Amino acid sequence: MNARNQRPEPPSGGATYRSAAYTGLLPWQVRERRFPPTGLGRRGLNPDDVYAFLDRVAGDMAAVYTALAESRRETARIKAGLRRWQTDQARAGNERGQAR
Repeated sequence: MNARNQRPEPPSGGATYRSAAYTGLLPWQVRERRFPPTGLGRRGLNPDDVYAFLDRVAGDMAAVYTALAESRRETARIKAGLRRWQTDQARAGNERGQAR
């Protein structure tokens, strides 16, 4: 099995509430997905297959956007904490300088 077919390990403590048997789509799976043609007398793809696949892609995208939003909230929280710490350090330095 080459690296392309290896699924990354899910992050521990993640907030996904899916069955352990569910595996998210990988980009190469989306790119290489082919749908069987419809039955005789019809042209195109089987709409049920296409809609089921699109639902799965949409679900995976929703999970990615949820994780991205959580990451951005965490980043904002850490930045705010750092700013508070820097402000406190600057005040403490100013107070030390004035006390001399």
